[in-house]
This record gives sequence, C-alpha cells and structure tokens, in this order.
Amino acid sequence: MWKKWFSDKAANKQNDYTSIDLTRLPCHVAIIMDGNGRWAQKKSLPRAFGHRAGAETLREIVMTASEIGIKVLTAYAFSTENWRRPADEVRLLMGLLAEYLDNEINELDKNNVQIRFIGKIEELALTLRKKIEKAQAQTAQNTGLILNLAVNYGGRAELTRAVKIITEKVLNQELALEDINEAIIEENLYTANIPAPDLLIRPSGDFRISNFLLWQVAYAEFWFTEINWPDFKSENFLQAIRDYQQRERRFGGIKNTK
Repeated sequence: MWKKWFSDKAANKQNDYTSIDLTRLPCHVAIIMDGNGRWAQKKSLPRAFGHRAGAETLREIVMTASEIGIKVLTAYAFSTENWRRPADEVRLLMGLLAEYLDNEINELDKNNVQIRFIGKIEELALTLRKKIEKAQAQTAQNTGLILNLAVNYGGRAELTRAVKIITEKVLNQELALEDINEAIIEENLYTANIPAPDLLIRPSGDFRISNFLLWQVAYAEFWFTEINWPDFKSENFLQAIRDYQQRERRFGGIKNTK
C-alpha cells in the first residue's frame, strides 16, 4: 500500500498507530496548510521550495489519514485571498496542483481515496479545471478516505453563494421562507453531504481560521502548533488526534456526571 509514495522503511515508521484509539477517531479532519513560505525563508530558500515541500507533507498526511481510517480530510490549498500574492507564486501554486493531479491521482485511486474539490473551481484555468474534473470522475466510486481540497475557496464566499441559491429558490417559489433552516443552508454549501469537521489543525503558529469553513467548524475542536506545514509529520498528526481524544465534546450541553 502506498508503495509509490513511501519506501518500505518509511512506511514501517509511519504504521505505529498504537498510541491512538482507533475506535474514537474524528470522522472529519480539516487542515490549514500554512507556513510553507516561512519554512523556506528560515532556510534561505525561495518560497517555491516551501510550497513543494508542503506538497510532500500532504502526501504523508493523506497516507496516514487513510491508513488509520479517517473518513474525510479537508485541506486548505488555495484561498480566494491568495490571488493577492505575486503572480509568479500564484502560477507556481496552480502548477503544483496540476502536477499533483497528474502524478498522484492513479496512486490515490489504487488506494481507494476519493478526491473532491470545493471552492470557485469555475474561475480556474480551463486546463486545470479539466484535470480536476478527470480526477473527481476517476475516483468518484472509491469508498475510502475522501480527500477534499479547498481551492479558490473562501468561507464568506461559500456562505454568500448559499444565500444566493436559497434566495433564488424562494423567488421561484421552490422554497418557502419559513422553511429555511440550518439543514437547508447546509444542503447548499460546497460540503453538502459531508459531516462537519470534528478537528481543525492549524500549523505555523497562527491562531485564526483564515476564512476557512466558517459554518462547518462551529463545533470543531481546534489544534494549533508552531510547526510549519513542511515540517508537519505523521507523528504530529497522530498527536493532534490523541489530544482530540482527550477532550470532552459537549456541543453546548453540560458534562454527563451519571
């Protein structure tokens, strides 16, 4: 399994999952893949090296999540605000995504991973959109980990889109105003039919969610680390899960003392 991505030695190192309770895993883990540029700068390297190293980290975390039985992994790959970055860096990021789809999709498919994309995909270049469509179609029937990549994604943009869709349904008399509820809103988000994240991981030392899954993380457990994304390893992912398993999730209620 995962022979293309990892040598046998590396795979054996990653397969020690005895430190976590495999019966109490978060169903959906969301990750803000932050710190690529800072990682490169600390090493006096161009930012491009950081982004490439970050792509390698994603491979490792996808493998780990798949092997331990996580159902959904959502990774923040490119935000609607990232277009403000230098044009060369934007081209690099889009190129890395295209490379990822070209080089890794068959391996993901063989390992039963289903890949999905959320965000304003229609605004991306045609060649990249076609690769995305091909990847989604190729893995659509897979029943293992759902790898959900947020590309050209913003939480506020997602909510605005949902409001417009619901408003149009009301105007067309397809939906009554009084019938609008949380379930209706969720049905019109990019993440419809995906459970809300149980755990949100943010590396790089920042303590914010950066316009990521604003509706969906209402009751997610947050886990922060100062480690930059390229240095984030399988053991860090497992640590986040161990910490998650020590928390009591009450969803606004009180502790059951019985």
